Amino acid sequence: MTRTTTDPPSGSDRGGPDWTARLPVVPPSLPHRTGVSVRTRLTLTVALLTTFAMLTAGVVIYALEGERRDAALVDEANQQVTELRQLARTGVDPSTGAPFAGAVPLLRTFMQRSVPGPHEMLVGWVDGAAVLRSPSSPHPGLTRLDTFTRTVDDLAAGGGSRRIDTSYGEVLVTVQPVVGGQERAALVIASFLSDERASLNTLLGTYTVVSLLSILLITGLAAWQSGRLLSPLRELSDAAREITVSDLSRRVPETGNDDVTQLTRTVNEMLERLDTAFVGQRQLLDDAGHELRTPLTVLRGHLELLDASDPEEVAATRDLLLDEVDRMGRLVDDLLILAKSRRPDFLTTAPVDLDDLTRTVLAKARAMAPRHWQLDEVAPVQVVVDEDRITQALLQLVDNAVKHTDPDDTIALGCGVEAGTARVWVRDTGDGIPPEAAETALERFGRVGVRPGDEGFGLGLSIVAAIAEAHGGKVVITETEGGGATLVVELPREESAWPAS
Repeated sequence: MTRTTTDPPSGSDRGGPDWTARLPVVPPSLPHRTGVSVRTRLTLTVALLTTFAMLTAGVVIYALEGERRDAALVDEANQQVTELRQLARTGVDPSTGAPFAGAVPLLRTFMQRSVPGPHEMLVGWVDGAAVLRSPSSPHPGLTRLDTFTRTVDDLAAGGGSRRIDTSYGEVLVTVQPVVGGQERAALVIASFLSDERASLNTLLGTYTVVSLLSILLITGLAAWQSGRLLSPLRELSDAAREITVSDLSRRVPETGNDDVTQLTRTVNEMLERLDTAFVGQRQLLDDAGHELRTPLTVLRGHLELLDASDPEEVAATRDLLLDEVDRMGRLVDDLLILAKSRRPDFLTTAPVDLDDLTRTVLAKARAMAPRHWQLDEVAPVQVVVDEDRITQALLQLVDNAVKHTDPDDTIALGCGVEAGTARVWVRDTGDGIPPEAAETALERFGRVGVRPGDEGFGLGLSIVAAIAEAHGGKVVITETEGGGATLVVELPREESAWPAS
């Protein structure tokens, strides 16, 4: 692995083919809607359900209240009869202070003391005619109707109740015979059922007006609320139409904390993943198009100039081409690692003892080159990481240190914990990395201080940075005291901070 101070040029600056221009550009589709909108359907549904509920409640209330009022009129009539019987048994004539001498005084006294209901009339019936009537009767003309007269005459002897249809509507006639003197007398209670129902109809009319106003208010609120709740979906639709194959940066604004907001947040996370994948794919194509062009040109040039009749030239060309193919293979492997580093399945995490891993990597590194290998401080640290990827990153750092040190230099590995962050490092006493070039060294194809014979691509440290970022960490480059570079991989220890493997 090598280090340079030159920034990688863009695809167009490199003189190669514009790979992104080859991607199909799909024009944004126009809004397409079939049928009624969701907002309208929700509003209509709420309106219909509210109307159905109000209508059902009105019908039930009308039926139950009508029966209750009819029963109340019957109960009032029965109560009047009961009070009349009580007065006949225990009462006295107020004018004489003695028991009632006849039916007429009894009826007169009772009717003076009784208060009929608003839709009720008391009649004193004597010898086939109405001689007494309660004051403020709702329909006094009832006593002159033949239907009423015949009904009272039929019930005068034995008493009872009967419903009759009159010009005043349906009337409940209750007759209680009164015994006293020589008269044929009875108390007649006329309950005007139609008047009672008319008052109920008035109440129902008021209920209807209130219900209509309530339906309009509820429907308006439903339209407003559904529009507010569905606005993120409309914004999501607009964002989807604006997204093209070359631009996935559009995001949907997140407001509130409900299910629709959760959907918006999920879609934004999906767009973020797609954008990351697209950028990685474009960068892979761009890098591959640039870096593979040179070895392919070398291969083509040697093959075109090859003299097939010269065995020595064929053998030399063969060795050169095989070396170039191996170089291309290493480049492709490095690019694939970088392209996969942003995928969700890039890591397979498990608890790992970082101190044991550091010792293992040091044991493997000793065979890479003759250097003064050392083990720095090793603290017992357990982290949840992908052991293979961390090993790969440390070996890349070791390879980088080997390329920039001499046999008498020192390369050391160590690990520890600082401010809750796990740290594992590779320290060398070689060429070092200037502080102003540290950021460049971590970029793709970033090379700093290239030594003669270094055939690297400048991808090693970018691979280490990609592995650290996939774990939620980072790479920090500092200067080694006395000269050289120290490259530290910082990893979070909290398991909640790790991406899902």
